[in-house]
This record gives sequence, C-alpha cells and structure tokens, in this order.
Amino acid sequence: MSNSKKIYVVDDSPAILDSVKMMLNMEGYDVDNYEKGSEMFNSLSISSKPDVILMDMWLSGEDGRDICKMIKAHQDFKNIPVVIMSASRGLGDSAIESGAIDFIPKPFDLGEIVEKIRYYSNNSTE
Repeated sequence: MSNSKKIYVVDDSPAILDSVKMMLNMEGYDVDNYEKGSEMFNSLSISSKPDVILMDMWLSGEDGRDICKMIKAHQDFKNIPVVIMSASRGLGDSAIESGAIDFIPKPFDLGEIVEKIRYYSNNSTE
C-alpha cells in the first residue's frame, strides 16, 4: 500500500525514532525524524505540512506539551493532528489539554502507533 502521507516523529531516543520510522515506512508513510521539538517546529512549512505529528512528551530540555501549544497557536499549523506519547502514563489529560488529539503511553505497541497514525492521517481536519 502506498500513500504519500507525511509523518513527523519527535523523540530524543534514536532507538524509538528508528523503530517507529521503519514500521511507518513499511506501511507506506513518508517519515521525518527529529530529536528536538524546536527543530521539528522550525522545519514546519505551509507548503509541506505533515499529516500527523507523533511526539514524545519529555524531550531533552523540552516539554512536548509546550511544542504542541506552539503548533496549535500557529494559524497555518493548528489543524495538524498531534499525538503525544510518554512513559508518564498519568499525564494523558495534560497532553490533551495542550492540544494533542491523542495520547499513547510508553512502552507502546508499534501496531497501535500504526493504527493511530492511519486513523488520524485519514481523518485530518484539513
């Protein structure tokens, strides 16, 4: 199955970035990996928006919820679905409050990630 949906994955763990990218590539997604939320945010452009952003909550020196708020406050990017993941399972509500469309607790199942990416990339509000 080939679709040209663009997914941004943001995590400070290279192992997680590699495994999620490999799985999503196998599903036909075009994946860009970022280790910093600010780096991902700065790469956002109106001409090439991702269909979904999958982002860790705790990034080195950054809070994914703050990055999510920045995305949601930007007129051109506010409709991009953001899914936040974290090992801090009790923080799902705060992830949603920051503007995330969903929360995935770690350790996660790669199949669950693929299902959620498929769902949100096909049901985007844009």
